[in-house]
Amino acid sequence: MLGIPRIQLLSRFPKDFGSSNEQRSRNSSIQIHVLERKKMVGKPVRSSSKVKIGLVQMRCVEQPSENMSHAIELVRMAAAQGAQVVCLPELFRSLYFCQTHDINNFDLAEPIPGPSTETLSKLAKELNITLVSSLFERRTAGLYHNTSVILLPDGQMTGLYRKSHIPHDPLFYEKYYFTPGDTGFLSTETPHGRLGVLICWDQWYPEAARATALTGAETLFYPTAIGWHPAEKNEFGEAQYSAWQTMQRAHAIANGVFVVSVNRVGHEGEPTGGIQFWGGSFVADPFGRILAQASHTEEAVMVVDCDFDLMEETRRNWPFFRDRRIDLYEPLNKRFIP
Repeated sequence: MLGIPRIQLLSRFPKDFGSSNEQRSRNSSIQIHVLERKKMVGKPVRSSSKVKIGLVQMRCVEQPSENMSHAIELVRMAAAQGAQVVCLPELFRSLYFCQTHDINNFDLAEPIPGPSTETLSKLAKELNITLVSSLFERRTAGLYHNTSVILLPDGQMTGLYRKSHIPHDPLFYEKYYFTPGDTGFLSTETPHGRLGVLICWDQWYPEAARATALTGAETLFYPTAIGWHPAEKNEFGEAQYSAWQTMQRAHAIANGVFVVSVNRVGHEGEPTGGIQFWGGSFVADPFGRILAQASHTEEAVMVVDCDFDLMEETRRNWPFFRDRRIDLYEPLNKRFIP
């Protein structure tokens, strides 16, 4: 445990974990416990109100096969700690290739279903877990998406979501690679609750979080690849990370849901430039409190108890869904209101 209470760390990882014990609520504990699988019928079926959610924060290397093997290793570690739902970072099979415009990078894409979903489906079935994964999808020749899928404990693939908001900023040239998603915002029933998945840049848009929550999502997952430009870190780094986390905590509060954000970590790209991925993966409860947070510099596996009774308690006291004025929101369909 490396002296850090209530968090399961990988023994080969250093102490710099960045967790905040004083911020954890009475509804959060991180323990080793495995629940028997239940048949999924209608509403979420759980043996208790608590679900153990695993976050895999990892470094990525050039070879996709090495990244897949490492991801499998870390997912196994999360499952061994009792995780029932595990989430991997955005595009974990490769380095973050969107730092450049390179036509050869399209070779990294694969069909869905395809080799990676087959591998991950077998893993989910073997470990009896629900697994959230982000992949570079080749839909057809010349049509590519940044896509997430959910693999259920019986090995079934479901919940395919294509990233809706596509950035195009320095070293984040995603519009070159990804067609904007056409799946809309959705949530998926699993044996461990109803999950909604959005991807990275989606996390800056309250409309996406709201629309997904309105489909019944109890937890919003954000597979992510975000970091600092090293030359800007000293001046803007703390504020940038704080803005990123604050935005997602706001989604948790406004919608009365749990938010799980899973980032990669480490420097990628040119030694004198590139991106320093800031890690800092975290879980926020429906009141916006940080239940667990990973290091900014090291890989980590976290397994966090999320008590879904807190959703009911929070929404009864802060009934934002009740008080929404849906009759007044039509202007939100416009790009700009002069």
